[in-house]
Amino acid sequence: MSKARFKRNARSGAKVPTSSMADIAFLLLIFFMVTTIFKLEDGLPVELPKAAAAEQIARERVSYIWVDRNGRLSINDNVVELDRVGSIMLRKLGANPALIVSFKADKHVTYKRMDDVMEELKKVNATQVSFSSDYEKKRGS
Repeated sequence: MSKARFKRNARSGAKVPTSSMADIAFLLLIFFMVTTIFKLEDGLPVELPKAAAAEQIARERVSYIWVDRNGRLSINDNVVELDRVGSIMLRKLGANPALIVSFKADKHVTYKRMDDVMEELKKVNATQVSFSSDYEKKRGS
């Protein structure tokens, strides 16, 4: 018996079809152009709406700063001066690092007064801030 030797003349290698690569790239480009959202800030004046919904937060996570029409400050029912806001909130943040500072301000308070309070909070790194408003029930509800 003789052994027959078979020769492989044609070698087939793995090939990646590149004929449709341009089509795939074009479709991906179109997809990302269509699904990307560009948010532009146009600087138009904004009239803030009244609250239509409310979210409850646990009392132990919130410290309230009340600001009345005359700009007087009260933190959790204690009237305080502006220069004491930072030290009081620093002490509260030490006891509870997840503390949320919630403003309940009269609608006639000046923005300057609110900015002054916010600057005091920034000094002590009290960055979790919420602005509260009255929940307004819709008529007929």
